[in-house]
Amino acid sequence: MAKEDRGFASMDRGKQREIASKGGKAAHEKGTAHEWTSEEARDAGRKGGIASHRRRREQAGGPESEDSRPSEMVDPRPSRGDDQPQGPVE
Repeated sequence: MAKEDRGFASMDRGKQREIASKGGKAAHEKGTAHEWTSEEARDAGRKGGIASHRRRREQAGGPESEDSRPSEMVDPRPSRGDDQPQGPVE
C-alpha cells in the first residue's frame, strides 16, 4: 500500500464528512465540544473577511499599500471600556 493511499485525507469527501459528523455529534453528547460565544464568532468572521479580501486583492494584482489594508488592530466601534459612564450620572 502506497503512503498516499492511507489516512483521512485520501478518503473521498463524503466519507470524510460522515466520519467528522460522527465525531462532532459524539463530542456534543459528551459535553466536550467547543461552542462559540458571539464574540468568538464575530472575531472569526472578521478575520476571515480580512483574509478573503487580502487574497482577492493579491490575486487581482492590486496595490498593497498601508492605506489600502484593513487594520487588524483597530476596532471602529466605540469603546465600551471602564472609561465610559454606565448609565445616568448622578
